[in-house]
Amino acid sequence: MSAFFGSIWWLIVTLGLLVTFHEYGHFVVARRFGVKVLRFSVGFGKPLWSRRDRHGTEFAVAAIPLGGYVKMLDEREGEVAPEELDRSFNRKPVGVRMAIAAAGPAFNLIFTVLAFWLMFVVGKPDYQPIIGHVGGMAAAAGFQAGDRILDVGTQRVETWTDASMALVEGAIERRDLKVTVADAGGTERVRTLALSSIPAGVDEAAAFRDIGLLPKQWALPPVIGSVQAGSAAAAAGLEPGDRLLSIDATPIGDWREVPPAIQRHAVEGHALAIEVRRGGEVIQLAATPTRNSEAGAAAGWVLGIGPEAVEAKYDALLQYGALAAVPRAFTETWERTRQTLDMLWNMLSGRASLKNLSGVITIAQVANSSADLGVAWFLNFLAIISLSLAILNLLPIPILDGGHLLYYLIELVKGSPVSERVQIAGQYVGLTLLMALMGLALYNDILRIAS
Repeated sequence: MSAFFGSIWWLIVTLGLLVTFHEYGHFVVARRFGVKVLRFSVGFGKPLWSRRDRHGTEFAVAAIPLGGYVKMLDEREGEVAPEELDRSFNRKPVGVRMAIAAAGPAFNLIFTVLAFWLMFVVGKPDYQPIIGHVGGMAAAAGFQAGDRILDVGTQRVETWTDASMALVEGAIERRDLKVTVADAGGTERVRTLALSSIPAGVDEAAAFRDIGLLPKQWALPPVIGSVQAGSAAAAAGLEPGDRLLSIDATPIGDWREVPPAIQRHAVEGHALAIEVRRGGEVIQLAATPTRNSEAGAAAGWVLGIGPEAVEAKYDALLQYGALAAVPRAFTETWERTRQTLDMLWNMLSGRASLKNLSGVITIAQVANSSADLGVAWFLNFLAIISLSLAILNLLPIPILDGGHLLYYLIELVKGSPVSERVQIAGQYVGLTLLMALMGLALYNDILRIAS
């Protein structure tokens, strides 16, 4: 399946599953409190299939599979027979209406916990939190290749994903972090990342790069994979398979050190001393770099060599037994909730870029890539999106569940419902805000693809 069609398919699966579960929450609680449900639709538009149950509820699958809805008996939306007035939504006490409105986000939270639980039972493959490459402020803080990250701040680290998420949080908040590591000899050491020194205008991606930590599994051995014909490297006799040992006496341990070493030592007409290992023999060569002339490429000196392709493989499995996975799922849900709320606050306060807001295109792409990584990673993705839907729907924006809850709270305080005029005005405001958020998210998606 191509990435394009795979993205569409997994987007439909994701939204269909999560929105149906959300609407089922409204449905089951409405039924529990005696409200008549007229229709439970998976999808929008013309029904492709439908049937009615003994309660008179129509269950339908509609043509546009990007959502769903529950329609309840309500005097504000049409005539209600006198004998069914007690089953009308608008006639129910305000507490009941609040419970029905809150049930959708609540079911998304339940789904989140269940998805995390199943993910831990299945076992999520990941990378061990072992540092493979050090640069930037991490090098200044004394980190070494081979250090195993144990704690970032107060958060215990089990995988590289845990470590990177904690580091990103610290970078966004410009908060210095104490990182506990076990060095190659097993001795625990505490190193401090001065994240408060990151300039205010630097976005999150650039800030994380400035930290300068990469996992061992992403290490790029300094082995030449390709030599460009007619290049300085070809003229010097460099060959695919050569392992770079040094460039002008600068030791090379990782391919990422190659470009900076070339730029640092290159001078017009000056030949660089290149030491390589070929087979079991160490060879000394001389190569004179040239200016990069490729269209659109960054200016600088090049030799005309490329790295050997290396596939990063998972070497850790985050897995628990069925019982042990229960508290771990709740902990994971709490941590992700806290991180999501912190990110929302940071975006509102201007500390985090609004570019972090993603739309349907990014969701589709991540759904496809998560599915490619296996069941556990897809469950992780579903849990995060379900949690995001719960939080989004609880925002006090008219048209969302949180907006309805706000109206009902006002009704509890003042003793009478919010006027229909105010509700209609709120719906327009809510729709405008929602469309603006969706527009910004779509703009960010397009910008990511374009760049």
